Amino acid sequence: MYGLTPFGRNRYDLFSIFNDFDKDFFGDTMPMNTCRTDIRDEGEKYVMESELPGFEKEDIKLDINGSYLVISAEHNSENDQKDDNGKYIRRERSFGSYKRSFDISDVNADNISAEYKNGVLCIDLPKKKPEEPVAKRLEIK
Repeated sequence: MYGLTPFGRNRYDLFSIFNDFDKDFFGDTMPMNTCRTDIRDEGEKYVMESELPGFEKEDIKLDINGSYLVISAEHNSENDQKDDNGKYIRRERSFGSYKRSFDISDVNADNISAEYKNGVLCIDLPKKKPEEPVAKRLEIK
């Protein structure tokens, strides 16, 4: 059907029917497993803002692995309501986790600072000072 409409998919291959299988099956309201992140260059530093709604500060971990900053967050919640006999009237559970990696090879990793407020993780990433070229005179033998 999509191949016949002017606004449909433009690729015609054997596996094109599987491209958006999850959206067709579950709908577009299925939550994505990513945290939306904005990065600004403010001259001396980068400022990264990651949206992590529903997480507590204790649920979020920041790790430096080599030249990568890894943001990971995980939370579980259960809501049980029982009647007088101890039988469930309603029981809901939710689980969420995020994990993102960013290259910080041009960042001074020793001075990174982070703050979590109102569902937004704000990280200050100070830039490394550019190394000046070394000039020296060589001895002729």
